[in-house]
Formats: sequence, structure tokens, C-alpha cells
Amino acid sequence: MDRNTVVGLLLIFCIVLGVSFYNSSQQKKAQEQKALEQLEQVLKSDDDETMRRLDDEKDSPVTSPSSPLLPHSSPLTSPFYRPDTITTPVYVVETEKAIYHFSKFGGDLKFAQLKDIYAYAQKGEEKPLLVLFDGKNNTMNMELMLQNQMIVKTQTCFFASEQPDLMVVDKNNNTLSLKLYPLQEGECAGDSYIEYLYTFKNDDYSFGFQINFVNMQNYLYPNTNVFTLQWAAALENVERNFDYEKNITTIYYMDVLNKVDELSPTKEDKKTPSQLKWVSFKQQFFTTVLIADSGYFSSGQLTTDTRTAAPVLKNLTAHLDFDAKSLYNGSFDMTMYLGPNQYKLLRTYDLNLERQVPIGWGFFLLHWINRGAVIPVFDWLSQYAISYGIIILILTILLKLILMPVAYKTYLSSARMRVLKPEIEEISAKYPKQEDAMKKQQATMALYRSAGVNPMSGCLPVLLQMPILIAMFRFFPSAYELRQQPFLWADDLSTYDSVWNFGVNIPFYGDHVSLFCLLMTVATLIYTWLNNKMMTMGNQDQMKMMRIMMYLMPIMFLGIFNSFSSGLTYYYFLVNIITFVQMWIFRMGVNEDKIHARLKANMAKPKEKSKWQTRMEEMVKQQQMQQKKK
Repeated sequence: MDRNTVVGLLLIFCIVLGVSFYNSSQQKKAQEQKALEQLEQVLKSDDDETMRRLDDEKDSPVTSPSSPLLPHSSPLTSPFYRPDTITTPVYVVETEKAIYHFSKFGGDLKFAQLKDIYAYAQKGEEKPLLVLFDGKNNTMNMELMLQNQMIVKTQTCFFASEQPDLMVVDKNNNTLSLKLYPLQEGECAGDSYIEYLYTFKNDDYSFGFQINFVNMQNYLYPNTNVFTLQWAAALENVERNFDYEKNITTIYYMDVLNKVDELSPTKEDKKTPSQLKWVSFKQQFFTTVLIADSGYFSSGQLTTDTRTAAPVLKNLTAHLDFDAKSLYNGSFDMTMYLGPNQYKLLRTYDLNLERQVPIGWGFFLLHWINRGAVIPVFDWLSQYAISYGIIILILTILLKLILMPVAYKTYLSSARMRVLKPEIEEISAKYPKQEDAMKKQQATMALYRSAGVNPMSGCLPVLLQMPILIAMFRFFPSAYELRQQPFLWADDLSTYDSVWNFGVNIPFYGDHVSLFCLLMTVATLIYTWLNNKMMTMGNQDQMKMMRIMMYLMPIMFLGIFNSFSSGLTYYYFLVNIITFVQMWIFRMGVNEDKIHARLKANMAKPKEKSKWQTRMEEMVKQQQMQQKKK
């Protein structure tokens, strides 16, 4: 390996190290989450919590904020209809994809369990079905101003329905209508109401959400058409690596110009964008998106709160303003998606939802490599129902075959530099003194010029391979397809493969041993040792420093990648192994004696100096003259 290859590897190390610290924010020790409760236990706790809240709120007054515009006194009874008895606290909707619970108080989604996806569990333990909302830590509320300027929160109001409490979605039964009725002289005003209308598809992770205002002009404050939907959720950990999932959990949003942005995933953040098409609460592999179908949300206040403890990842809130047009007969249409943060699935909605999958969107070349090459090949291979470990192997071989001409050019450049070792040693012997360093450099450059060797020619192939390596660094940790996919000793290729837990955290390394990461490091050290045997350039001090740096990088990688996706470290391990095979093939096919003879023949030919070479020689002569004068 020559100096140019070393420079290229150093650049790779610096970029990968920078991206690693940016994404994981110097990840702390990985914490293994506790297994989630079974469905029956979750439903029971949900029902108990809701019933307790109903009992507490049954006779509570509607409160008003302390404001000079609003009265400080509150009525003793609710201005909205409420039954005397409530048998069940929720309306349950079941599709092929999920089970949803909508609270009778508030009318909003309280519980969402995906029927075909499982949460993480320790190896050997039964995996529970994945619960995105648990019934306690998520709300969707509107504050309604009545004509007497009293404020009422919808989350404390009863939403009635003529439909049964349990609905299984089919072709003839796919809507749930929940209505909030105002009271008129103690009785329900049946022709006036606020309706939450939910529309479901049996085989879809999304459902329609429509807010309708019908004949509410006599109850709500006049000339008020703009309302604020207050959405809040405390997202809980559902993957193995709590710290990693927390560091990439945040809020995404897109405006009407199709520009997708996000709040900082690593610190508390707040933004107030306007004209929003959709807003999402995004975790590592799952996302909940609220999409405006009736135009857009006129403005939004988005905040993330990181001051949480396990199992809560972050507290996310979104206050979204929308225009209902009219209190007499106005509405606002939305769609809510609760499902996998999977690139090919989100792309089918044609709303740039796939931009939530972090495949290098901030870097033009990276996301095009993933979108145009890696993801299509990955999806194509996935159709054959083979192990994802084998798919990664095939993908690695295909990428190395495509890059083989580049690798071959790099090897030839290194071979040309290597066969000039006798000539380089003669120049070093001719100018042994430190003060002759300029003459030595000039003679070395003259040797390269006469031999027709460009010392920088090995850098370009290395730089061309760097985007592939970095693209893979972004792809594997975000590939939903790898979630809970086992291979060899790894039970989940989307997270680290722990084969031994220490029980204590070792600074910079962690509390476990990732075997794929260890194999990757060993393979990199062997690759470094083989290349050091072939390095011939530079003086001994430079060579010593380069060797130290080259052996230090794999050790750094061991700490950086120990808690990363095992699919990623497995890929880098395969890259090293296939590179060994490539080097052996190139060495068998390249005759270095013939290369040396060809370079000798080049040296014997007369060379015309370019203008640039002439200027460089003049500059060197002037420097030498100045040194003599001193």
C-alpha cells in the first residue's frame, strides 16, 4: 500500500468517525429493554386507567384558563352530553393490520397494536405483538371556546356512537363515527355536534380521520373557524438498543413545497413551520404520520423533549392549526399512518414519506447510491425468500464485482510505485542529510516523471469507493427489512450481535462483545499487516507514523461499531474477506518484473517538460539559492 492509499484510508476513517459521532452522539452503553406485556395485560391496564379517569372526571367542572378575557368561575356541569353510566371506556376497531382503541372521552386514538409485527425480546423469550401507543402516554386534543368564552378540552368530553363498541372492518363496515353533542336545556342537541369520523381499510396501516362541525354556530364562539389540534405522545422503546433508538427519534414534517425537514434528533428542539402537509412522530423503524388531506395545516408548533428515562424515548408534541371553513357545515380531512418506517412501503403513498428513512438524504451522492442501486438490488434479492445474511453476501459480491476495475487500477498504481523501490533507495542514499530533503524530493519527482508514474493516481480509485462504504453505513442501520432477521449467531441483523455481556460498561467499548464487529476488526488488522509488507515509499519516520495510524484505525472501529447494526459489521467483514481474494487474484495476474521493465524503458525515453514542470523546477532552484544565501 502506498502513501496515497493510506491518505484515502485516513479520509475514510475521518468521515466514518464523524458520521458515527453525528448519528449516535457518542452512544452510551446499550440498555436492553424489558419484554412488553402480553396483549391481554396491555388491554386490561388500558381499560383500568381509562375507567379510573372517567370516574375522576365524571362530576368535575370544566375549567377555564386564567385570563382577563375569560371568566374565572366554571359551571358545575359539563356543557356537553355525558351518559350516566359507561360500560366500556373505548371503541375497538380491528383490521387485518392492527387493533385500535379510541377513547370514549376525547374520541382520539389511545392504543395501537400491529397484528403482524413483534416487539424485541431476549433470545429464547416469546416476542409480544408490537404496541405503538399504550393508552396512557398519547393524546389528541382540541380546546373549544364557547360563546361565553369558556374553554373546554375535547379530551374531557364524551364522544357518543351509534355503532357497537367492537367493530371488525370489512367491505360493509369500515367507518367509526364519534360525535360530541352539546347540551340544550339539559338535553342532547341531536342536530348539532362535532364529529370524529374514522375510515378504515382492511389491509392498510393508515386510516382516514375527518373532523366535522355540524350546526355548532350557536354553541362555539362566533367567527371562529381556525382550531388547534394538540397532539402529544411519549414514544417508548421497542428495539434492543435504547440509546441508538432514542438518538434518532424525532419529528419530521413536510410543507406544501414538498420540502422535508426534521427537528434535532440528539437534543431538545422547537420549530414553528407553516403550511404543513404532514407531520410525523418517527422512531427507528416505526412512524406515526398525520397527513392533511384538506389542503394543509396553516401552522404548527413542534417540540421534542429528551428529558426522559427508559422505556420512554422522548416526549413529542405537535400543535397544528387547521381551518374548518364553517361552524355550520365545515370539515377538515386527514389521514393517519401508523406502521413501519420502510422505504418501499412509504414511497407508495407518494408524499415523500420515505424521506424519514435516513439513507443519506443530506448528501446527494449517498442517497442516489442507496435509492438507485442498493435498495433495488436488496428488494430484488428479498423476493427469493433466502436468508438476509446470504442476501448481504450476494450484495457485497455484486458491489465488489462492479468496483473491481477501480480496485485493479488501485493495485496497478501501487505495484508501479512498489517496483521503483531500488531507484527510490538509490535517491535516499544519495541525499541522506536533512538539509538535502528538497533535492531528494526533486529527484524523486523527476524519477516518477521519467518513469511515467503519477503518485496521485492511486487516490482517485480510493475516493471513488468511499461513497459506497459510507452509503452502506447509512443503509444497514435504517433497513427495516433486517429487523429481527436472524443469521448465524445474530438474532437480529438490525442491531448488535452480543455473544458475551460484561455486566459493566467499558468506556468507549460498551458492555458486550459483538462478534461480527470483532471479526471485522481482525480482518482489517490482517489487511493492514499485508499492505504494510508492500509499502515502500517515504522515509522511515513517515513509514512508522503511517503504520501506527493504520493499526490504530481498526482499534478505533472496534469501539465505534460495537453497538452498531450487525448487518453493517458483517458487510464490512465480507468486504475485507473479498478484498483478500481480489488481492490474491491481482497478484497472480500481474507480473511486476514486466511492469519494472516497462518503467525502465520509459525512463530511457526523452521527456518534454511541461510549463507546470518548468515553473516547479524554477521555484525549487530559487528556494535552493535563498537557502545558500542564508
